[in-house]
Amino acid sequence: MSNSSNYPSIQTAIAWCLAWGDELEPRYPIETFNRWRQAIAQGEMPADAEWQQALSQAESLAQLDKTNSDFSLEAIAAFAEQHPQLCEDRIGLVYGGVTKVKSYVFESADLQEIRGASALLDRINLVDLPAFFSAETAAGNRFRQCYEAATYCRKHIREEWLDKEFETLSRALIPELIIYSTGGNILAFCPTAFTEQLCDAIEKRYTNETLTANSCAVGITCRPLEIHYGLLNHPVDQTPWQAALVDGKTNLAVQAYFGIEENTPSNQLEEALKARKNFGELVGKLTSQFIQRRSGYDLPTTQSLPRPSRRFPPMFETHPYLMRDDSDIRSTVVKLEADELPDEPQLSEPTARKRRVGQIVKRESAETQRWYQNNGFQSLWNPAPTEERIFQSWVAKFENFLKGTPLLENYDKERHLFDQHGDIHSGCEETREARSLHEIGDSSNGYVGYIYADGNSMGQYIREKIRTPAGYQEFSEHIFEATEKSVYRAIAQHIHPHYYTPTAKSSRQPKQKDKTPVWIHPFEIITIGGDDVLLIVPANKVIEVAQAIGEHFEDELLKHGDKYEIPSHVDISQQNKAHRYQPHSSHLAKCRLSTSSGVLITAANTPIYYADKLVSQLLKSAKKHLKSLKRYGYYGGTVDFLVLKAVTMISSDIEAFRKEGLTLSPKDRQHRLKLQAAPYTLHELDGLIKTVRAFKQSSFPKSQLYQIRSLLERGKRTAILNYRYFRVRLPADQRSLIEAQFENAWCKAETNSGNLAPWITPRPKDLTEGTATEQKTEYETIWRELVDLEPFIEAERSGQAAVEITNATVQRPAS
Repeated sequence: MSNSSNYPSIQTAIAWCLAWGDELEPRYPIETFNRWRQAIAQGEMPADAEWQQALSQAESLAQLDKTNSDFSLEAIAAFAEQHPQLCEDRIGLVYGGVTKVKSYVFESADLQEIRGASALLDRINLVDLPAFFSAETAAGNRFRQCYEAATYCRKHIREEWLDKEFETLSRALIPELIIYSTGGNILAFCPTAFTEQLCDAIEKRYTNETLTANSCAVGITCRPLEIHYGLLNHPVDQTPWQAALVDGKTNLAVQAYFGIEENTPSNQLEEALKARKNFGELVGKLTSQFIQRRSGYDLPTTQSLPRPSRRFPPMFETHPYLMRDDSDIRSTVVKLEADELPDEPQLSEPTARKRRVGQIVKRESAETQRWYQNNGFQSLWNPAPTEERIFQSWVAKFENFLKGTPLLENYDKERHLFDQHGDIHSGCEETREARSLHEIGDSSNGYVGYIYADGNSMGQYIREKIRTPAGYQEFSEHIFEATEKSVYRAIAQHIHPHYYTPTAKSSRQPKQKDKTPVWIHPFEIITIGGDDVLLIVPANKVIEVAQAIGEHFEDELLKHGDKYEIPSHVDISQQNKAHRYQPHSSHLAKCRLSTSSGVLITAANTPIYYADKLVSQLLKSAKKHLKSLKRYGYYGGTVDFLVLKAVTMISSDIEAFRKEGLTLSPKDRQHRLKLQAAPYTLHELDGLIKTVRAFKQSSFPKSQLYQIRSLLERGKRTAILNYRYFRVRLPADQRSLIEAQFENAWCKAETNSGNLAPWITPRPKDLTEGTATEQKTEYETIWRELVDLEPFIEAERSGQAAVEITNATVQRPAS
């Protein structure tokens, strides 16, 4: 046997499927495959002639990915004739995962159930599904969570569940078949005969564990040659190729499918063909079928019996005269007493599972978890059948990330709870995780900040750059790693443990038995899935954390070389035109992938489902803003935020609120006034933070800040006049600070050396309203955001944050 610790797993996966054959029973004795499985798990490559024959076919296919020299139909037909097995045999490709995630996670307004729902979905995606493939036996550290829960994967997933539900499935699967299993979805190869079995197993596992979460899985069978060339006809030479592409350039469907135009030169058609005819075409077909099945369409099947329909999602019957659970969706099966759980919840079985998992994730004491067994739930479903850490919270992962890094000292600054290895000092009380939004908001006077971040240009990058299964695998790992590390680094950089003292000031604060003061991690990571993030942090840190996440995400990706840099044909020299904040950054953004974020600052007692609805709208606005900036070669991050002082502040969606309430268009003027400037680029957001701190440092009277904000509605000139009146009354040193950080940084005039403070000179793109002869100039102002953020940005004195939020600036939300 030869060493294979660095052997490409995709080649091993294809060889395994080819060797198995097209039937449920393998082509060779099962003992042979078991021996191969053990060898591969030990990092060795079997020397059997049967395996080497299959592997040579996979290597031939991999060689095509490296050379890719001749893309003519004749060359493909000749290659197929030389390697008939790659054109005649078939292998399975499966894609599946959870759908409608938010309807399951945010079904309840209780944070403990939300974190439990998120953790349960994470465990299924990162542990249960890879365990189908014996991922705990994989060489290397690719499936670390499975390795740490090896007994659970082997005994409780395969032996006690999978082998009973799908008798022969697990023996046909090995870890190398998995292309990726992050971000809530899994993409994997499998032997042809097990394609639909694997799809059913994925869907059934989600339903078996969550009872109510929606999931979907679909599969196709393809010829190995199609992994490189995309969908092919049989025989191969009957496939529409470049000549057909030339003839069909006028067809709108052809143009849309291949990304060409009617006047595209003939010498560019081959590149358009290569960009479409590759492994991505198979994934596109899977995605199309996934959407159809998720919507209730029953796809054709090759099985004697049709697959279970997804038309009717999991549901529980209710009755008008039965008590509902706390989510008001299902009937209550148990109402707990105060001595079991302090908040006396009314639970159905799905919410009981969420609550139990939430307690495990937060490492609560065994005493507080006895209610689950005492009320008979343990006999129905045991979420932790072994002593292994099957569930691991994001905060626990954050602690592990800090160990042995310089970030630990910054996070633990002035607290000194942890030693250099990240362990609690002897004699120090342990820092526990926050158990409610009130605990998170306690460090910012009752306010919390939601951050919902999502990656930009991911689909475009995949279409243009990724053409092989190995590329999908690598890209998935890079994005997940960059997302996770950027969140951890941002939190460690700007947030510190908080000393929480339970009080009874608010009747809406969750009841707690233990009133002992304790150090807590004042943040909650709801989920990190692929390229999207949802977390809750103290309101006085949320803007800085959101900006840091965007910057660190790009930095992490650029560590992988130039593969994620902006294409050379894009002119990035004009990037500074994308920023309204004049002190330009010292370097131009170079990463073509970035994150956009929606940020919502609101009271801790704001319903989470309502906050999620608003922060999703803010994310959509930030992503839309980025599209308008790409004309300047700017591919960096954007952030849109809103400070919600009262739930009744917005009765419609945010876009309508801004258009109707914060936009003025005087009929007798040739300009339009926007009383806000969001969204912002990351550079602009950094400038906004510095501007807020400059106003704090200058001791600009708060009453005058609010008065100028009220005068914005009276028109451009009135606002300018009143701003200058208040500014000129400041002492000279304070006035110079405002001039440097606000007037010169944001409000410079285009045609002279003056400024338009508090208004921002518009970009050329903003001249959009009206006809060609009657366009209106649009002026924006950061003043409203400056006033809104003033209570939530700490001033810096002597290089350290020194100003805390006081009741004089932000009133604690009413109970």
